Amino acid sequence: MTVIKKTAKDPVLQITVILALASLFFARPKLADINFSTLWSLLGMMTIIQIFEYLHILDYWAYRLTSNANNTRQLTRLFIVLALVSGMFLTNDVTVLTLIPLYLRIAKKYNLPEIIPVTLIGMAANFGSAFTPFGNPHNIFILMHYQVPALTFFKWSLPLLLADILILTVFSFFVKPTPVPEVPVRDIRIQMRPTLVTVGVALLIFAGVFGVLPTWVGAIAAVALAIGLNPVILQHVDYAIILTFTGFFIIVSNISQIPWLVATLGALEKSPTSVYLSSILTSQFISNVPSTVLLAKFTPHAAALFYGSNIGGLGSIVGSMANLLVFKQYSQFGNHDRKRFFAGFTAVNFAGLLILGTLGWLLAITVK
Repeated sequence: MTVIKKTAKDPVLQITVILALASLFFARPKLADINFSTLWSLLGMMTIIQIFEYLHILDYWAYRLTSNANNTRQLTRLFIVLALVSGMFLTNDVTVLTLIPLYLRIAKKYNLPEIIPVTLIGMAANFGSAFTPFGNPHNIFILMHYQVPALTFFKWSLPLLLADILILTVFSFFVKPTPVPEVPVRDIRIQMRPTLVTVGVALLIFAGVFGVLPTWVGAIAAVALAIGLNPVILQHVDYAIILTFTGFFIIVSNISQIPWLVATLGALEKSPTSVYLSSILTSQFISNVPSTVLLAKFTPHAAALFYGSNIGGLGSIVGSMANLLVFKQYSQFGNHDRKRFFAGFTAVNFAGLLILGTLGWLLAITVK
C-alpha cells in the first residue's frame, strides 16, 4: 500500500491522469501508439538505479572525492564532476537527491556558499543525463521512437557535453575559493560481488535500449536481482515515471487523431529550427519529458528534438523534473531563504539557457 500511495501522490502523474482522461473525450488510444519497449526500458532503469542506491555506490564516491577538497571552489567542482558522471548512468533525479543533501550538510557544518554550488550541481546532473540514452527518460524515448543508432546518438550528445563542461567550468569561477577543513570520509564499503552482478544486469538493459536484445530481458533481470538482494528495493522504484509515460502515450495517441491539431502541429514542426525552439519553449511550461513525447509525434527531426529537449531542461524550475527536486532539496536542507535561492537558481539557469541555447541551435540545424 505504501508503494501505491507514494505513486498516487506524484503530482506529475496526477496531472497526466487528468489530461489522459480529458483526452478520451476526443478519441480512443491506439495500442500501436504505446511504446512498450520504452516502458520496459524505464522499468529496468528505474529498478537498477535503486539497486545502485541500495549498494551505496554514489555515496561511496561522494565521500571519497569530497574528502580531498581544499577550498569551496574545488569542492564545488568535485561535486560537479561527480554529478556529471552520475547523471550519465543513474539519472539526474537520483543524482540530485543524493548529492545536494550531502553538499548542504557539508555547507552547513563549515558555513560554505550554497546558491551557486547547489545550482551548478543540479545543472551538472541535467547535463550528464543528457549525454547517454539512459540518463534521461526522454532520451530513451527518442532513441526508440526514431530508431537512432548508438553512434549517431553519441555524435549528437558529445558536442553538447563538451559545451556543458565549458559552461560549468566558467560558472564555477563565481564560487570564491575559501579554504575549508578536510571533509572526513565515512566508512562506506562497496560489496564487490553484488556490484559486479548489478553492472552486468545494467549492461543487459543498455543492450535493450540499443536494440541488441529485447527490452523485457533487462527489465525482468533487474527485477529478479532486486528480489534476490532485498525485495524492499522494489518499494523504492519510481513507478510513477513509468505510469506517467504510459499516460503521455495515451494523450498523444488521442490528440493525434484530432485533424485540426495534427495539421497545426505538423505545420509548426517542419524545420529543425522550429522543432528546436518549440521544444525549448514548451519545456519551460510543461517540462522536457512530456514536451518530447508530444512533439515527436509530429516531426522527423530527431536531432533537433534531442537538443531542444535536453537544453530545455535549463531555464525555468519546471524545465526538468530534476530542477523541482533541486528546489525541494534546498527547501528541506538549505540554510538560507528559499526565495533568495529561487532567484539565484533561476538567474544562473537562464544564463546557461541563453549561452547553451545559441550553441544548441547551431547544432540542431547542422548535425544530422
